Amino acid sequence: MLSAVLLGALSVGVSARADEFSDVSQLLRAGKPGEALAKADQFLATKPRDPQMRFLRGVILTESGRASDAIAVFLKLTEDFPELPEPYNNLAVLYAGQSQFDKARAALEMAIRTNPSYATAHENLGDVYAKLASQAYSKALQLDGSNAAVAPKLALIRDLFAPGSKAQRPAASAPATAPRPATSVAAAPAVTPPVRPASQPVAVPAPGPVAAPPAAPAPAPAAGGADKEIEAAVRAWAAAWSAKDMSAYLAAYGKDFEPANKQARKAWEEDRRSRIVGKSRISVTVSDLAVSVNGDKATARFRQAYSADNLNVTSRKTLELAKQANRWVIVRESTGS
Repeated sequence: MLSAVLLGALSVGVSARADEFSDVSQLLRAGKPGEALAKADQFLATKPRDPQMRFLRGVILTESGRASDAIAVFLKLTEDFPELPEPYNNLAVLYAGQSQFDKARAALEMAIRTNPSYATAHENLGDVYAKLASQAYSKALQLDGSNAAVAPKLALIRDLFAPGSKAQRPAASAPATAPRPATSVAAAPAVTPPVRPASQPVAVPAPGPVAAPPAAPAPAPAAGGADKEIEAAVRAWAAAWSAKDMSAYLAAYGKDFEPANKQARKAWEEDRRSRIVGKSRISVTVSDLAVSVNGDKATARFRQAYSADNLNVTSRKTLELAKQANRWVIVRESTGS
């Protein structure tokens, strides 16, 4: 099933003041969508172009079962802020809820084009392709009921989306703390799709006790040292990005780094250079950093606050790192996971 952004940060320009945004979010989480919508409208009366509050307003309308109004909000956001992936993602969720899977596919492809590392959009696109396949297989059976190869394929896809299927994501009891798209291929547009809370860090299970051989010391101290090395590497990467120091920024990525969408390394570096150097100012800060180490590989999950010129964005970020030549370097990255 698709995943939409509910309450989470957008990759957009000027954002609503934190206290105003927090008040509206709390009202929505408290089950008071009417009050939340009124407060959002009050804010937008004085700041009509604020993308963060507009996005949250679209989420409120979605949660209130007003799919058509929510679609209008997210469509306008894609027109005013085409660089933002989240409105495209939520738009796709709403289209999917109305069984408009071709429109959902197009919206998700735009989300991925604006942010190739947007993991949620990639997963949602897979779900949409599965739904389109289901429609095609059903049509094939209508046209040729004797085709024995089609029925098992159709059954497989229906099992994937059947209630209680292990492949389905569990529904969230409440939206996350910041606007984050929540998607789901729902049968009826009035039903809020199941949502994967995207603004919360992914839980990393704590390693169990390891019995060390009598002659060898316990590995805990080394792991602690690796944690600090990885944290230092992540913060150095963010600092180089903030300083627009392209040599240090690109050096943070290992020779085995895999750009999203199978983009060539050279093309990716040129794209990053044009996006970073052209900004008059950039600020990248890291918070809620959680590190998981497995030998010479590690995963760092954190909240990234990005600010550049008139753009302010907060999102979840995941970096996969590997130890190469005695230093930790990035081999894969994703946003929104």
